[in-house]
Amino acid sequence: MSFEKLGLNPKTLQAISEVGYTAPTPIQEKAVPLLLAGRDVIALAQTGSGKTASFILPLLDLLTRGRAKARMPRSLIMEPTRELAAQVAEDFAIYGKYHNFTVALLIGGESFVDQEKKLLKGVDVLIATPGRLLDLHERGKILLNDVKMLVIDEADRMLDMGFIPDIEKIASLLPPHQTALFSATMPAPIRKLTEQFLKDPEEITIAASSKESAQITEYIVRVPEKEKRNALRSLLKKENLHQVIVFCNRKREVDVVYNSMKRYGFKVGALHGDITQSARNQTLKEFKAGEIDLLIASDVAARGIDVENLPGVVNFHVPTNPEDYVHRIGRTGRAGKEGKAFTFVSPHEKKYLDPILKASKKTIEEYSVEIMPEKAVVHPKGAKKPAQTAPRTKHVPQPKADNEPSPVGFGDDIPAFMQVK
Repeated sequence: MSFEKLGLNPKTLQAISEVGYTAPTPIQEKAVPLLLAGRDVIALAQTGSGKTASFILPLLDLLTRGRAKARMPRSLIMEPTRELAAQVAEDFAIYGKYHNFTVALLIGGESFVDQEKKLLKGVDVLIATPGRLLDLHERGKILLNDVKMLVIDEADRMLDMGFIPDIEKIASLLPPHQTALFSATMPAPIRKLTEQFLKDPEEITIAASSKESAQITEYIVRVPEKEKRNALRSLLKKENLHQVIVFCNRKREVDVVYNSMKRYGFKVGALHGDITQSARNQTLKEFKAGEIDLLIASDVAARGIDVENLPGVVNFHVPTNPEDYVHRIGRTGRAGKEGKAFTFVSPHEKKYLDPILKASKKTIEEYSVEIMPEKAVVHPKGAKKPAQTAPRTKHVPQPKADNEPSPVGFGDDIPAFMQVK
């Protein structure tokens, strides 16, 4: 099927053609006609299935009817993270380039004043995270009584982050409207949400095809926890990998791995929830431009980064549930490209690996790397050292090989007075 047969606006079709897409994905083929017909939709699909376009494209058609009013958005797209919200805004700009629609992005970490000014002018599309939206609504800066379509994206992630009560409150504030809910899974709380707020919805389930799964080759790398940083350097050298996302389970671990790789001369960036939005935006921009080779990230980035031709991802720690594993590795092997996903597994992480292996539809291969400690990059005496830029890192340790012993209990965070001069 071609996009022309979906019944989309000619201006939208022109933008799609310029992007280079010729045929809709399965979820787009099923969801777009239903949303164009005004139906409520529940769509279950994994990351990388093309779901963002499946609600943006029909929304562009809906917005051709009517005009925006001050503080009264005409449509509302809810996202669990700032990165996802920003990504959707970018996609909307691509597909809506020939439409004269205004878009506002309401996310934490950005200026209230700038967001309020945009809302006051009137917006056609409001893309928001739940907390910031409710904050502005309670301040009386935004009215929701003209919303014609509500999109709840990544509903299972909303559940994981505790946003479902906020979503329920937001939905209760809206007038009669059309709703589209997208999720990778359908836990009971989300099912209850759909029964409460969706009217006679059409449910779509798109299973990952074997062709899509085959684009990602998955590996297990069994390695002691204390040797993971050495193993990461060996893996990158062995596979000649560049522009890779390395996922850690906690924010502190992001900073530790970031500082370690920085000391060894890698072009590296960090991304986690405590970093300011402006810094996150700049890091993502540099990573997408190829100026950063390694992006060390927490799960805040797992569903919000879309980089073409990303060759691989590394799970520095095993994710604590299979859903997060799927979303992490889904950053690579997109749009028909091949990708590799490596998961470092220490002995104590086996309890997290077992559910992933059980849920996987294919064999995950064992992979070995030779752990060979190397000397960190040491700058000549008197030379200016490059600034460490890992956000919220109080101390930058002196260069040392990761396998050298550290004072007990401090790890990489050695107080200055204990360092060897």
